[in-house]
Amino acid sequence: MNAIIALSLFGISSLFLGFLNNRKILLPATLIFILIALGLNFADWNHEYLWFNGMLKTDNLSINFSTVILIAALFVVAISRHFGDDEEHSHPAEYYAIMLFSVVGAIMMVTYENLIMLFVGLEILSVSMYVLTGSDKRNLRSNEAALKYFLMGSFATGILLFGVALVYGATGSFDINGIGTAVTQAKGQMGGQYGPILLAGTILIMVGLLFKISAAPFHFWTPDVYDGAPTLFTAFMSTVVKTAGVAATYRLLSTSFPAMYGLWGNPLVYITGLTLIIGNITAVYQQSFKRMLAYSSISHAGYLLITVLAKRPETNSSILFYSLAYSIATISAFAVLIVVSEAKAKAGKPDESFDALNGLAKNNPFLAFVLAVSMLSLAGIPLTAGFFGKFFIFTDAFANPSVLFKGLLVIAILMSAVGIYYYFKPIIAAYMRNGDTEKIEISPIYRYTLILTTALTIILGIAPDLVKKLF
Repeated sequence: MNAIIALSLFGISSLFLGFLNNRKILLPATLIFILIALGLNFADWNHEYLWFNGMLKTDNLSINFSTVILIAALFVVAISRHFGDDEEHSHPAEYYAIMLFSVVGAIMMVTYENLIMLFVGLEILSVSMYVLTGSDKRNLRSNEAALKYFLMGSFATGILLFGVALVYGATGSFDINGIGTAVTQAKGQMGGQYGPILLAGTILIMVGLLFKISAAPFHFWTPDVYDGAPTLFTAFMSTVVKTAGVAATYRLLSTSFPAMYGLWGNPLVYITGLTLIIGNITAVYQQSFKRMLAYSSISHAGYLLITVLAKRPETNSSILFYSLAYSIATISAFAVLIVVSEAKAKAGKPDESFDALNGLAKNNPFLAFVLAVSMLSLAGIPLTAGFFGKFFIFTDAFANPSVLFKGLLVIAILMSAVGIYYYFKPIIAAYMRNGDTEKIEISPIYRYTLILTTALTIILGIAPDLVKKLF
């Protein structure tokens, strides 16, 4: 809660910093703001608090999810290369402030105890992302992406809110624990049957949340929005927003609807399998590195949903570890894409194709190495964090005795093999193809960020217990 208050004040402070003539202070100031919020977040460790009449709750699980979100936000801000150099058209103070406000919404989505606060947090995060997606006002792709995101996001939010209303009508409570108690009582009183209002409300809430994490068949907005948004904000969207969405989904299903697992579990198994198949198969055919990462993001939503479904004591730590490993590797990949696409720009537009990476290792071995490690981690290759992320998820899934779940596990393993194919495309382009990429100069903070994300990916791949035990 202290982190939410601090980030809200810091966001307002960032707006006032925009009045200063020196724009260079904005980046370090925003990094300091997030670091302070990270410290305040840890200050609540091993202390369970309820805020605003029990509408928000801080416990170790919510603190861990908030930590992953804040770390991802910190790294994304650190790679905001040339942010605000165009003094006529860019407004970096506003963008940094909106990013801080969006983190507030994300943290609310992992600390809510009341469905009203889930809605408020979701709206703060969503509205912020609509604005950031369309922030490149002179780019038609950015404008189109923002409009698509806004229209489809508004429909999804409306569906979720309608579901919340139906669940309240059926249970008489917005509190997720109160809903859980009412659902359990209804199961006992009605012989394991549930009323149509409760069933409809549960389905609608799940649809709204699955949209936010890009699960199929609610994923259609993702490729166009990720492709059209400025790459920096795409990195933010695919890490912070996804982590918050998965955490909110897990918190709701495990607290309010565990008694209904037999009703929502089986459909979610099919949705997860469809997400894995669509995300991985479609990624194979992409010619744009950025668009490939968009479909990659869809597939990783499927892997995270497997853990949500597993219902294991280790589920908390598995989701957290996978979210951290995925976020770090994704940010590394987008960071390399940002600098390479700008260096290979055509007609003033960044070149985001795989061809832009050709020969990268010749003159930029550091960037090529960072790219290779991030791709290997996303593919789940041993000695990277991504390997243990998938290992923990598959272990949880294998412990589930359901035949349907075993089939889902087979699909997940096969799709992981497909993922290796398209994740190796950038590595092959960087190391095995000829290209004309000149030496790319990056700032010290950019270099240190890439060193840190790459080191974390390798360290977590060698000694995962260093972090997993904390979760």
